[in-house]
Amino acid sequence: MNISSLLQFVASFAWIGLIGVIVVMFIRTSRNQPSKGLGTVAIVILVLAILMTTVGAGLVFIEPDDLAIVVTVFGGDGIRPEPLTAGLHWIIPFAERVERYSILNQTYTMSSAADEVVGTSDDSIQVRTKDGQQVYIDASVIYAIDPLRAVDLYRTWRFTYEDGLVRPQARGVIRDVASQFGVEEIVSSKRAEMEQLITEELERIFTANNLVLRDFVLRNIRFSDEYAAAVEQKQIAEQQAQQAAFVVEQKKQEAEQARQIAQGQADAAVIAAQGAAQARIIQAEAEAQANQLIAQSITPALVQYQYVLNLAPGVQTIFVPSENQFILPLPNTNP
Repeated sequence: MNISSLLQFVASFAWIGLIGVIVVMFIRTSRNQPSKGLGTVAIVILVLAILMTTVGAGLVFIEPDDLAIVVTVFGGDGIRPEPLTAGLHWIIPFAERVERYSILNQTYTMSSAADEVVGTSDDSIQVRTKDGQQVYIDASVIYAIDPLRAVDLYRTWRFTYEDGLVRPQARGVIRDVASQFGVEEIVSSKRAEMEQLITEELERIFTANNLVLRDFVLRNIRFSDEYAAAVEQKQIAEQQAQQAAFVVEQKKQEAEQARQIAQGQADAAVIAAQGAAQARIIQAEAEAQANQLIAQSITPALVQYQYVLNLAPGVQTIFVPSENQFILPLPNTNP
């Protein structure tokens, strides 16, 4: 309990005490009993009650989270030019009063969720995109009163700034900015850009109307049922196309693998054939060299010796008539 509240409590207690004393005086007077001392007590309590009431009405304690606008009977527009900040202040009793503003951050939410909005089941923003699609946007605006311009805010809006300024301006800006984008841009590539444009425009409007934009939160974007079904079908088709492309690529890889195997086998056969041909050449060259060596080593005597060796194994003697050739002519050894 602050001091101004305490003084008002004391003043209220004094007035109750004064009423009690007056009642006692009437009772004693009706019974013809003396009440001289009670009159003095009543006067003292009356003065104390008036004093406490006056002081209590003049002292105002402002909480740290608040500031106060002083409405006065003095001055041109009936408002003090400067607000009262946190602490104990004095105002002219019964000629001035205070209207309190919270300087804490405030959040206004526009959503389709019933537990996040007040007074309606669906407060989301309906937007028609650049390509003609209907989308529903959930958003929150976080703002505060500008303490330096609170008097101007009171002059313009009193306490209707949320319904009269924050809500309609936020919804209008969101619609205007979102309508500049296509539906696929909003949900993917340009969502951050759209959010930034909305924030900048709201900052400008709030500043011009004595508020401070703390943050803008683009919470959710929903499609119409028809478009959501179309998106789902598109995703299914894309997945099927990706699967088909994967199968085609797999077949290409299998064909390439088979081609590589066949190429390897062909290369192996060529190498084998080349090896066999080379071996034949080497063998032929060896045989030629052997034949050459054999030819160089043959003499007539050697031929006749080999001829005799190859006769029938049972022949031990050969009769040769004089001055006649062999019965079997010897091979000609002349070159």
